[in-house]
Amino acid sequence: MLTAPPDAPASGLAYAPPAPEFFPMPAPLPPLPPLVSDDGRASLTDSTLTVRGQEFLLRELERAEVAPVKWILWYLLGGLGLAAVMIAFLQNWLHTGPAMLGMALTALLLAYGHRGTNRLRLHRLGREAVNFALPGETPPWQRFVAETNRRIFRLHDHAAREAAALLAAADEARRQAALAAQADAEGADYGNNNPLSTSQ
Repeated sequence: MLTAPPDAPASGLAYAPPAPEFFPMPAPLPPLPPLVSDDGRASLTDSTLTVRGQEFLLRELERAEVAPVKWILWYLLGGLGLAAVMIAFLQNWLHTGPAMLGMALTALLLAYGHRGTNRLRLHRLGREAVNFALPGETPPWQRFVAETNRRIFRLHDHAAREAAALLAAADEARRQAALAAQADAEGADYGNNNPLSTSQ
């Protein structure tokens, strides 16, 4: 009786592919303490940003930026009003008392418009940006926004590493499935084309 060589694969024997490589997921991010602005108008946690009672997920934000802006309307009204009062006073159209009062009021308008406010702009992924007016000094808001951006980039980086690990695991699973299918096909072809036969 002739038999197949011992190193030839036997048809019908199930192919066991090697175990796929292990692709570890990135470790969870360590928690960070919540942060609240000096006036309480904005608060920041590990995953959310709340501004004037409106909450945003950090994952939906691209970045945040803050810039000082002036109240153009009040600035122009104050400047033009002050100029008009001074011209009227110099032309003796106004007495000293009304002129001083007008100068004081228009100077206040000019100072208020020059002081302005802080514009916080939140850039959202695939959506229109959102703007907020935040009073107060600019440097504290700049520090708050810098920490906000740091946490936004931290979350995006962690999500990208998670997606890369999942994609690598899926690619490895497809590769192992293709190898198993190829081995099954080769085993079936060998069994059908085996020239050895038994004789009595």
